[in-house]
This record gives sequence, structure tokens and C-alpha cells, in this order.
Amino acid sequence: MSQLLCPRGLVSRSGVRARPVAAAAALLVLAAGAPAASAAPSAATSPDRGREPRAPREFVDLRSVDRTVLHDIRYATRHNFVGDRIDGYRKPLCLLTEPAARALKKAQRAFRARGYSLKVYDCYRPQRAVDHFVRWAEDPGDQRMKREFYPEVDKSRLFEDGYIAERSGHSRGSTVDLTLVRLPAGKTGPYRPGEPLVPCTAPREERFPDNSVDMGTGYDCFDTLSHTLDERVQGEQRRNRLLLKKGLERAGFVNYPQEWWHYTFRPEPFPDSYFDFPVDRRSLSGRGRSEE
Repeated sequence: MSQLLCPRGLVSRSGVRARPVAAAAALLVLAAGAPAASAAPSAATSPDRGREPRAPREFVDLRSVDRTVLHDIRYATRHNFVGDRIDGYRKPLCLLTEPAARALKKAQRAFRARGYSLKVYDCYRPQRAVDHFVRWAEDPGDQRMKREFYPEVDKSRLFEDGYIAERSGHSRGSTVDLTLVRLPAGKTGPYRPGEPLVPCTAPREERFPDNSVDMGTGYDCFDTLSHTLDERVQGEQRRNRLLLKKGLERAGFVNYPQEWWHYTFRPEPFPDSYFDFPVDRRSLSGRGRSEE
């Protein structure tokens, strides 16, 4: 199993999900510059039986900072590449370090002035969720969601190709997966398990009905078309990616080039810590909680 870092596994920043040939040089650069993963404070350790770890006081619920950002927390549902609710996602919340949450508020203000809203798909991700991804990737028989999320990738290559690994930058609390929605926001279609799936690379009118602007692929699409500046993505789709990228960069975020949706706030308060507290308001101190 690869010991390099990637968005769903070991991370130098957030992850590496490029194809083997195209990504080899980038992987070596990331690995060479990556700080060694360190043991985090008590919140980073696996929970003792009957006692869950708590978040450091620097973590907040995004809704306590900005209630206008839309939420579509996919790992708290069955609509994701695994096909099950992911371990650790007890509530559909966006938990982040406070500096990252305040930077998102800044970006959201600018986007709303232009008629858009941010929508978050994933924020802080507990280590137990990453472990869930690893177990799933090691099960070749479970390919329920292949047609939508990895239609052109053999599941046996997910580790080798860098799509899955053992730690994630999301577990440090300052990384977010997100998109833009044109206001007034339409509705995202309901996901019904068992219905026919459509590839994430299909035209927007054919794939899952997300209320996101057209970014050229669906969220969490394991394909090189998801690379932010892929030359095959042109026209409105490219303009939408660049609109998101430039707006978030002005607020202090850095894009992961292999995923148009993936951004990390810099500097990170916890650059070497990987936490495991559950996604739940009870994980937070009182100051960081939003109202129900």
C-alpha cells in the first residue's frame, strides 16, 4: 500500500490523485517536501471504547461563522463512491478550523455579491473515515458505485494510482471540498440507492442532478477530467472552475490541482496533526457550535 499522501490517504498537503505516469514527478515532489506525520494532541488519537475524542478549541461549525454557505455533505449520506454512510459522519456538518471558516466567509461574501453561493461537500474528515475508504478499496468485490464515480478506473489500481491512501489533509481541519451554485439556488435531486448510475464524466444534463454550476465533472469524480486545468475542459466549464479558484485564492486558499473542488487554507493551524473526533456538534467546545 502506498505511503504517499493523498486527499483520501497519506498527505503532504491534501493528496495525490493523478494517473501514474502524469503524477509520478508530482508525487515525488510532494513526498520530498512533506513533513512527517506526527502524533497529534489527544483529539487526533483513535477513541477509547466508550469515550470519543474532542476537537481542539480552534475548530468550529461553519454555520456558526456563516449560515449562508450551502451544505451537501456527501459522506453523511449513501451518495458517495463507497455507497454507504462513512464512518465518523454522525451529522451533515462542515467542521473546520476557525481561520479556514472565516476565510470561507470572506470568499462567500464576494461570491454572493456576484450572484453565487459556495456549497460545501466535505470539510474536516476524521481518520476513521479515511480508514473506511481504505477498507473499501481493499474489497475488490464491492463496486456498487463504479459507474458513477470511477467509470474508467480499475478498482485494483486505486492505491497505485493515488486515489486512495492512509491519511488525508482533510483530517487536519483546514481543507474543504466545495463548488459554486448560482443564486437563487435550485434543488439538488434526491439520491435513491439502487437507481441506475450515470458516469461523473457525462454531460451535466445526464449526470446526477447537482445544483452546482457546470464544472465539467461531478464531485468526487476519479478521472483526469477532474484536474482543475485539464485542457479538455473549456468554455463555461473552465470559466466556472477559474471563478471558484480565483475567488478562493483571494481568501487564502490553495487548490489541489488534481481536483477542481479541493482547497486548503494556508497557513494551516495543525499542519502535522490528523484528528479522529466524529463529525458532530458534541465534538466541539461551546463557542464553536451552531444552533440546531
